[in-house]
Amino acid sequence: MDVRVVTKQMHAFLDYPVALSLLTVPFLLQLGSSNPLALWLAVGVGVAALVLTVLTDHHLGVVRVLPYGFHLAVDGAVGVVFVLAPFALSFSGIDAWYYWLNGAAVLIVVGLHKPEPALAQQAA
Repeated sequence: MDVRVVTKQMHAFLDYPVALSLLTVPFLLQLGSSNPLALWLAVGVGVAALVLTVLTDHHLGVVRVLPYGFHLAVDGAVGVVFVLAPFALSFSGIDAWYYWLNGAAVLIVVGLHKPEPALAQQAA
């Protein structure tokens, strides 16, 4: 049984709300008490995530110049950075938990990505 259930279409629908949450939730949670970077790292990644989503070649991409595989690789890298950031940047409390939980969520979504069938298989 294949547990990879997150399709390209599902992922595309998650991208915009996730980017917007990275831009707003850090302010609502008042991140930055242990290190101001805890606030601004999330906001910067939110801006980058919004740009990445707009430029990704999926049905909700606007310009569609970046391959979806590249998008997934960037998401995976962000997940790793978010998990490691509290250790590397001395985040504590809500700052650390915000990054650990978001990093884990991103890595789970990327890990559960369901590969699309090859074009040759689709034509058959």
